[in-house]
Amino acid sequence: MTNIRVLVVEDEPLLAEAHSAYTERVPGFVVVGVAHTARAAMAALRANGGGDVDLVLLDFRLPDLHGLDVCRALRAAGSSVDVLAVTSARDLAVVRTAVSLGVTHYLLKPFTFAAFRDKLERYADYRAQALADGEVAAQHEVDQMFATLRGTAGHSLPKGLDAQTLNRVRAALTDGTRAEVGLSATEVSALTGISRVTARRYLEYLVTVDRAARTPRYGTPGRPEVEYRPR
Repeated sequence: MTNIRVLVVEDEPLLAEAHSAYTERVPGFVVVGVAHTARAAMAALRANGGGDVDLVLLDFRLPDLHGLDVCRALRAAGSSVDVLAVTSARDLAVVRTAVSLGVTHYLLKPFTFAAFRDKLERYADYRAQALADGEVAAQHEVDQMFATLRGTAGHSLPKGLDAQTLNRVRAALTDGTRAEVGLSATEVSALTGISRVTARRYLEYLVTVDRAARTPRYGTPGRPEVEYRPR
């Protein structure tokens, strides 16, 4: 999968360096820019229409403009870039406004790397679901996306299964015409890059939680192959 491109916006150079280093330690993320002011951040996001940035790590207490005003300017300009607030602002009014402006996460300073990594990983899981092709099949899929951001998704998965791989398997299973014809564990393995045995474990889990149906596939020599379709 393509790396998630991150712009770090932090007025303290040492903190900006630390946040960049933290980001680069999380697999699947890459820092594409650092800005120390709101003006520099907006200039970076305007470049190429903002298409070079997927996620902004945004400090709210910037020297030239409050981070909330940066969010307002982004939304007014039609930008859909995601924002993760990294701030010491604890005012509930600020938190409420951040939510209304579509801030995906709100991380209070100071924080540990574990807390930072958790936010990025949850965002990556959410993004994998949100960028999948097609439509949601039912309410539970929308609930799953919101639960991922809230941090309530994935904890009930059996040991050895992870949410990100599960999302990849579900995306393969629900993609276009493949959802109509069904897929075998071997075919899901080829589409996702995981082993056939691992693909079968995830497919069987989807069957147990009523997200997929299992049926025999006839018409091939020998023992019928099992195929899976999304519910």
